[in-house]
Amino acid sequence: MDTHTPVALPSIISMRTDQFDYQLPPDLIAQTPLPRGQSRLLVLHRSSGAIEHRQFSNLLEYLRADDLLVLNDTRVTAKRLVAARAGGEPAEVLLLRPLQDRLWEALVRPGKGLKPGRTLRILDPTAQEPEIGATVVESTPEGGRVLEFESSELRDRVAEWGVTPLPPYIRTALPADQAERYQTVYARAAGSAAAPTAGLHFTEELMDRAAQMGVQRAFITLNIGIDTFRPVRTEEIEAHEMHGEHVMVSERTAQMVNDAPGRVIAVGTTVVRSLESAAQLVPQEPPTHHRIAGFCGETRLFISPGYRFRAVDAILTNFHLPKSTLLMLISAFAGYEATMHAYVEAVRLRYRFYSFGDAMLIA
Repeated sequence: MDTHTPVALPSIISMRTDQFDYQLPPDLIAQTPLPRGQSRLLVLHRSSGAIEHRQFSNLLEYLRADDLLVLNDTRVTAKRLVAARAGGEPAEVLLLRPLQDRLWEALVRPGKGLKPGRTLRILDPTAQEPEIGATVVESTPEGGRVLEFESSELRDRVAEWGVTPLPPYIRTALPADQAERYQTVYARAAGSAAAPTAGLHFTEELMDRAAQMGVQRAFITLNIGIDTFRPVRTEEIEAHEMHGEHVMVSERTAQMVNDAPGRVIAVGTTVVRSLESAAQLVPQEPPTHHRIAGFCGETRLFISPGYRFRAVDAILTNFHLPKSTLLMLISAFAGYEATMHAYVEAVRLRYRFYSFGDAMLIA
């Protein structure tokens, strides 16, 4: 398996970030999830720009026996904790991933008050156990912190106190007995700070019915970082520096993509970036389709209008934030005008937006 980092290709078409803005009434931001499979589905046909309005349960009508569904099997393991700084001021910690021995990689708030050498106390939300101290020992290149605990036992204990973090635009906490609703039914690889939300719509039954039709499925793993929610802040999109995310595309998945007799359908933008990153590792002169290589490493691939897709034929996704790299990716695939028109229609017809919202199939 290749361990190289795919090249982060520049945008081919120069565009302004504000061209990817749109007006969204706040009440269309979904705060709670519907039961799996009961969301609406906007179908955008790439060849004609035509739009259909369906239910997610109608998805199988758009699948074919020789299609390959590719899904991201990452599991949300990040935990949000309440903390206090040395002087008693409130703080917040988002545990991202455990490091060796007594360490956690984390995001902290306020970051300016928690530089290396500072200490903080993690608080048990039930107030039944003593607080646990931690020391900030390092800053990460992405702006996070490395926290050190007195023992590996205490490091693991604080994770039990945390709650699954939801995106910043969701202000309604999930009840404890519904925490799995922010996981896909096929989630298994620990490491994400956010869910691959296009997959939240799938039920086990729907996936079984697709398999009975002859639709194959393959998996990649991309551990989603908190940067996925940050808007592009540069005036020109090509000036944006893409954040890095860890990806694993297995040799088996690469072979299934390369051998796919029909369409490769990416379930979510994380799958798109993973497969297109894997395609960058394969010489493609003259251009070939469905040729990728397995790899494990970091991708910083930024897909925007003008990008030539090499691996993906259709995308199932949710509706994305204005001025986001995810909206730019969708515009690159479906076409800018068609994408922005579809978003206007979705707002007009009061689709539910973002992580717990409705779905969109671009085929």
